[in-house]
Amino acid sequence: MQHLSSSAALRNLQRLRRDPLTLLAELADRGDLVPFRAGPQEMLLVNHPSLIRDVLVTHNRAFVKGRVLERAKRLLGEGLLTSEGELHLRQRRLIQPAFHRQRIAAYGETMVASAADRSARWTDGAVLDVNRELMAITLRVVGATLFAVETESDADEVFAAMHDLVAMFDLAVLPFADWLLALPLPPVRRFQTAKTRLDTIIYRIIAQRRANPVDHGDLLSMLLLAVDHERGGYRMTDTQLRDEVLTLFLAGHETTANALTWALYLLALHPPIAARLKAELTTVLGNRDPTVADLPALRYTEWLFAEALRLYPPAWLIGRRAITPVTIGDMRVQPHTIVLMSPWLMHHDPRVFPDPYRCDPLRHTPEAQATRPKFAFFPFGGGPRNCIGEPFAWMEGVLVLATLARRRQFDLVPEHPVVLQTGITLRPRYGIRLRLSSCNDRATM
Repeated sequence: MQHLSSSAALRNLQRLRRDPLTLLAELADRGDLVPFRAGPQEMLLVNHPSLIRDVLVTHNRAFVKGRVLERAKRLLGEGLLTSEGELHLRQRRLIQPAFHRQRIAAYGETMVASAADRSARWTDGAVLDVNRELMAITLRVVGATLFAVETESDADEVFAAMHDLVAMFDLAVLPFADWLLALPLPPVRRFQTAKTRLDTIIYRIIAQRRANPVDHGDLLSMLLLAVDHERGGYRMTDTQLRDEVLTLFLAGHETTANALTWALYLLALHPPIAARLKAELTTVLGNRDPTVADLPALRYTEWLFAEALRLYPPAWLIGRRAITPVTIGDMRVQPHTIVLMSPWLMHHDPRVFPDPYRCDPLRHTPEAQATRPKFAFFPFGGGPRNCIGEPFAWMEGVLVLATLARRRQFDLVPEHPVVLQTGITLRPRYGIRLRLSSCNDRATM
């Protein structure tokens, strides 16, 4: 690979931290395989669907997760997001049944009820940060479906601790986080306190479940009852259960909340799209809330959610670290090289998506999907490390979007800045403030 000067490599490192989307776009202009350095690290940007497939699928065994997720072990331990090799395969095999479509279908009612209950608190004319509201909705969903939090006080304690952890997660994965987390700073103390509180709650619930091992219908019950017969009847330890629960909790709410936030923003930004969505909801639902049985008929709702994932992919950057020499395209990749693949870049590639910044849910019709390469649109990753919760996220996204859009109209607040923040997920830096009004024919709430 070519070598840049130390000053250029340092500038790349600074730009990756401060303005990565612009840097990645500039690199992509040079081609589909672009080597570069960021500080002392050799890196390779891969920006073509077939080459991304080579990394994530064809040669996936030549790579492990990138540096950020390696550092995330400080918080997540050896959960699905961070574990590697045989441990990851074993855990995925145990967890996969918990995300079977028939199993997660039972959670649809919880998803709709959480959205309906939250929106019932909204008043006409109010201006809300819908990102904050959707975070609250998806936290309730994941709390109920992951380990059936039964009391309001337990739920409030869990959600408060999760809020503090999410707020500090980006800090925890910085290269110098070990040093930073040792400092007696107020945010660090909140982070450590939240982590301790959440660990205490999770271990308490695990102990209660082990003492009374019945199926509560939640994901934790599935994990507790899971047995790996191929490995001599292996069951997860308390520590492994904690790591998986915390991983699913963190990964399962913020990404969906952000995608739904952008979907509501798109509705407010594009009244004709909002009108077409409303027409579908009126035809399919009338004056009732959606159910899982309605999902096949809520096609435009699904396409809008998909377009939000295309325009604003929560997992905007995917990294892998080479552990053996491997050839990608016509380039030999050496061990320790960090390979970057960006759904943000690929989703805005005019070779696949003409006029790529224009919102058009019809890009996701079955006919349109059949004409594009698989890894032109990959908001949940791909290959053996594809997000295990993808079916859950699609179901939640469509049901919550339908529930909220049926009840409310969302209008822009012109003076509010909408700025992208590239942390662990792609977030609105200042939230998304929208003005609410009632839909004329909504159901009585």
